[in-house]
Amino acid sequence: MNIRRKDIIDNFIKNHADAKRALQRWIDIVEKSEWKSHADIKSDFPTVDYVGNERYVFNIRGNNYRMVAVVIFTAGLLTIRFLGTHDKYDKIDCKTI
Repeated sequence: MNIRRKDIIDNFIKNHADAKRALQRWIDIVEKSEWKSHADIKSDFPTVDYVGNERYVFNIRGNNYRMVAVVIFTAGLLTIRFLGTHDKYDKIDCKTI
């Protein structure tokens, strides 16, 4: 998968250095994958949730943080839309972000 908006990860790590290793592992897995369906994502990330509108919510660093990403299977493209704490996640509408 091709990851768009990695700058969101870079900016997040500046304030949450504890997430760096987990996010690098996430990147490594996603970039090596060739997901074609929801089942493919679940095989790599069993706790991922589909929330509608092509958006998936990933738990990062033992569920300390949340990431919302749009996944376009046919294009092999994942676009990060949000990365943050649970408090900030609770304030967004992940179906439209």
